[in-house]
Amino acid sequence: MHTASLEGTLPTVLVVDDDAFTRDYVRELLGACGITQVQTATNGRDALTLLSRRSVAPDYLICDVFMPEMDGFEFLEHLADQHYPGKVILMSGGNNSMLGLASDVALHYGIQLTGFFTKPLAQHSLVRALGAGALA
Repeated sequence: MHTASLEGTLPTVLVVDDDAFTRDYVRELLGACGITQVQTATNGRDALTLLSRRSVAPDYLICDVFMPEMDGFEFLEHLADQHYPGKVILMSGGNNSMLGLASDVALHYGIQLTGFFTKPLAQHSLVRALGAGALA
């Protein structure tokens, strides 16, 4: 599996969160950055289904840690098993220690973690996690 973006193009993003408001909010933040190729999933299981249907992986996954059916921890394990080549941004409305634990898990699995944030995600934090090169 490889990622979609070529040098100089805007990245593709998959937002994984069980809260519809958060999915819409993150989509709007991405749109304000000029990123329009955004898909959403309501949990890790739905995200894996979307990923399996794509010929090219999205460049970024923005993932909630706490979700029903398949949470962020289990989802990260599946991403590692599938050798997901893109970058991951974690977010949570929960406590910071669990968010820190999720980031440690992601790094343990060799996932390219570019940021982890408490909700609500601020636009400057998102821009920083995406990196200036992604928005060129």
